[in-house]
Amino acid sequence: MNIPVNLPLTRKLSTFVALSKAELALLDHLHQRNRFFSAGRDMVHQGQSGQAAYVLMSGWVCSYKLQPDGTRQIVDFQIPGDFLGLRSVLLRTSDHSFEPIVDIEAAEVLTEDLLEAFAQTPRLATAILWAASRDEAMVVEHLVGIGRRDAVVRIAHFLLELGSRLALVGLGDTKGYDCPLTQYHLADALGLSAVHVNRVLRQLREAGLVTFREGHVRFHDLDRLVKLADFDPAYLDHAGPLLK
Repeated sequence: MNIPVNLPLTRKLSTFVALSKAELALLDHLHQRNRFFSAGRDMVHQGQSGQAAYVLMSGWVCSYKLQPDGTRQIVDFQIPGDFLGLRSVLLRTSDHSFEPIVDIEAAEVLTEDLLEAFAQTPRLATAILWAASRDEAMVVEHLVGIGRRDAVVRIAHFLLELGSRLALVGLGDTKGYDCPLTQYHLADALGLSAVHVNRVLRQLREAGLVTFREGHVRFHDLDRLVKLADFDPAYLDHAGPLLK
């Protein structure tokens, strides 16, 4: 049996739980239905019911709420190793939409398979609950960012958070990471105009802190950027497994 130790979800959950061979095998089983989705076409619609959950294997996705006037608020961005629509499966109806930012590969996870996995391996269920709780903590940070942080701190904090998340699944480090987001994505997520985002990114670049250009974020002075953003990654809980 091929043990999926390099799957992004495995790397992510291993931060919380030292996964056994049986738990790794179940994760492998949850990755059997691979599907591909094109950029810009919703894979799950707001208000949709009866859909499966997905585990993102490659690519980036944005989750968003659509307003009655047609505008949208991006709630978060999903990267490899993240669940898509887990809450919607448990609540039976999706309260927001998921749109691939680039072409993606995702594993479709049926409700019955997920519940069976939870029943067979409670530790794995606990690890997935940890991942969901961590996602909720990020939403809280985003709410604080939009409500209380100025634009410079808001963007700096967001870029650092993305870096920490990507490093966890082997897609980033202290030097930077690849990022397919546009300034319009950042504007929709952070409650700013695209013009304001452009101005702040230029300010951060000219200050010698970080450059976001041509699909890549490059950290020039990580320590100063962390200090500027008052970035404390404790809410991301990367301290190591709690369950051995």
